[in-house]
Amino acid sequence: MKLDKPVTGGPCWTELGTGDLEGAKRFYADLFGWRPETDRRPEAGGYTVAHLGDAAVAALSPLYQESQPVAWNVSFAVPDADDAARRVAEAGGTVVVGPMDVFDAGRFVVAFDPTGAAFQMWQARAFPGAGLFNAPGTLGWVELATRATERARDFYTTVFGWSVNASQWYTQWGIEGLDFGGMADMGDRFPPEVPPHWLPYFAADDVDAAAGVAERAGGAVVVPPASVPDGPRIAVLRDPQGASFGVYRAGEEG
Repeated sequence: MKLDKPVTGGPCWTELGTGDLEGAKRFYADLFGWRPETDRRPEAGGYTVAHLGDAAVAALSPLYQESQPVAWNVSFAVPDADDAARRVAEAGGTVVVGPMDVFDAGRFVVAFDPTGAAFQMWQARAFPGAGLFNAPGTLGWVELATRATERARDFYTTVFGWSVNASQWYTQWGIEGLDFGGMADMGDRFPPEVPPHWLPYFAADDVDAAAGVAERAGGAVVVPPASVPDGPRIAVLRDPQGASFGVYRAGEEG
């Protein structure tokens, strides 16, 4: 990912919804060296921000609804959450939460795109988003997996104005030519019950070592480490609670 800070339209934050907050804290601390800090205010509901050094890099959160899956979620920066929510609806998406204020930190929206993938939007106030990108243990790429790539492309370019760099096998998303993510056709590679989704990739010094740490900490390797032709070395892992995420070698772009 070429972006090194939150910019309008780009990914600015990622957070895990989990049924075992304490277990998630331990797993990701072992894997990435994260230092979790839980907001003690009762109204925060156990929301936990993970840090590397002084930088906030991701969040871990209890599940707030019975229907909420254990999964990583990706947030995109918007200047006006209410306007963004309107654009989502006009482009065929569905707003399911918000727009709502989160203390003085910002304004928040949860939505589904027309293909069924959930995503979030964040209007920053006191909290701009992640303080570090592309360093080991931080967000390095975001990828949409969907069964309707053309519909998704039309939707996201309309809502966010993303640039599109498409090949026969893969589509890359960008902002003014700075690529930050991609889109993959789920095709027959996923069971029918797996819905379209956004997957965050975290940078790592050594993808193979990260996969080994994840397994020893109770997680699993979903896609074994492999080198993409003319691209990075990547793997897809699953934490002990069932949330999938990617890792890629720090210093190499997708």
